[in-house]
Amino acid sequence: MRKFDPRGRKVKILATLGPACTDPDVMRRLFEAGADAFRVNMSHGEHETHAESIRNIRALEKQFGRPIPIFADLQGPKLRVGKFRDGKAVIRHSGHFTLDRDPTPGDETRVELPHPELFGLLEKGQRLLINDGKIRLRVIRADADAILCSAEVGGVISDRKGVNVPDAEIPIPALTEKDRRDLAFALSQGVDWIGLSFVQRPEDIAEARKLIGGKAALCAKIEKPMAIRRLDEIVELSDGIMVARGDLGVELEPQEVPPLQKRIVNTARLVGKPVIVATQMLESMIESPAPTRAEVSDVANAVYDGADAVMLSAETAAGEWPEEAVTIMHRIAVQVERDEGYIERVRFLDTPPDRTTADALAHSCMTVADTVAIKAITVFTGSGSTARRVARERPSVPMMVLTPSHDTARRVGLLWGAHAVVTRDIGSFEEMIAKGKRMALRHRFATGGDKLIVLAGVPFGTPGSTNLLHVVTLTGNELEKYES
Repeated sequence: MRKFDPRGRKVKILATLGPACTDPDVMRRLFEAGADAFRVNMSHGEHETHAESIRNIRALEKQFGRPIPIFADLQGPKLRVGKFRDGKAVIRHSGHFTLDRDPTPGDETRVELPHPELFGLLEKGQRLLINDGKIRLRVIRADADAILCSAEVGGVISDRKGVNVPDAEIPIPALTEKDRRDLAFALSQGVDWIGLSFVQRPEDIAEARKLIGGKAALCAKIEKPMAIRRLDEIVELSDGIMVARGDLGVELEPQEVPPLQKRIVNTARLVGKPVIVATQMLESMIESPAPTRAEVSDVANAVYDGADAVMLSAETAAGEWPEEAVTIMHRIAVQVERDEGYIERVRFLDTPPDRTTADALAHSCMTVADTVAIKAITVFTGSGSTARRVARERPSVPMMVLTPSHDTARRVGLLWGAHAVVTRDIGSFEEMIAKGKRMALRHRFATGGDKLIVLAGVPFGTPGSTNLLHVVTLTGNELEKYES
């Protein structure tokens, strides 16, 4: 097993797998370049291909001795128009166009909309966006069989193009039959996170959580304007949040997305839930070996905002420069975190602790690390909740999370500043201190003369019992009686 040093940064990188990186050697290079976790996109590919990718990730874990989170992203429901007589048609600017329930192939005046739930739902003045917003329709009249629209922006429309409905809550569940099959498959493969698409309301989270049954953590993807209206409830019910800027950018005006991104990040951070910023972060690197300056600033701003993770999509899944994209993202994050104003920036959001012992001690970790020359915070946890509390405070030093649970180690792998280590449980205070010191040396967080914070709960092994904070000094010879 190869030793793998801490990354030297606190924000995590989530890389999407795809045709460009199915080879195990490419996946290894992505991991070595800086990918902390891998996303399996269930919208594309077959289960057999995904299963092989998951096996390759688990092999990487064994090779490097480091837990690697696997994020299975469900497709969610997709609204699409029907087919056209010639495969495509041209909708005239300012002309009229009708979406109806007639399965006859369409033309420049009409096409089938095979989603009966939308008829009778839409109202005059509401928008329909087709093909990622390239075509923009405004409803003139809607009844049980047809929706007459005016084309604010026309253009070429072709078979089965996607439809977005930004102005109405659509009465369809977030989980389709395909999603249910994909979810059952992902859970059978032991993935660590499930990404739930098309979330509109808290009830969508409750349904998915029931199906997951505690076998994986649940991340709600915020990509619908309707979700913003009940954001606090959705965040509360989720284990993590993704700012899915692609669909948000289709259904909202472009200038509305940046402040919403900050609002979503802050809402998740306030309750200690990991938050991922995703979509088009280094989009030009799909074809170019170098990003644009604007893309570099975009990634840097997400890091400055205190996001737990930043995500690469097509850049690694289908791009020509997957390793370079990860490398650039890693370098941007490291550079930002070296900025002497970085910690002050990420703490601009006030995250007051709850009135509990565990929260008070997590907050104290931050203040002690600011006051004393601390090298790392060592957290003993079974469920990961203590690690989330500490990460919420955005301490100035890294956090080593020691847990007997492989599941917990992998799930906290998307948490800001967390470096998870699977180790046997502890039974006494003395054993806790000794193990904390050994692990800090073994994983190169500290050396002789350095100080550590050790955070745990007594009695050991009892969930939610965090009640002990201890500052220890290493001598540097703690590993002499143990194999390195």
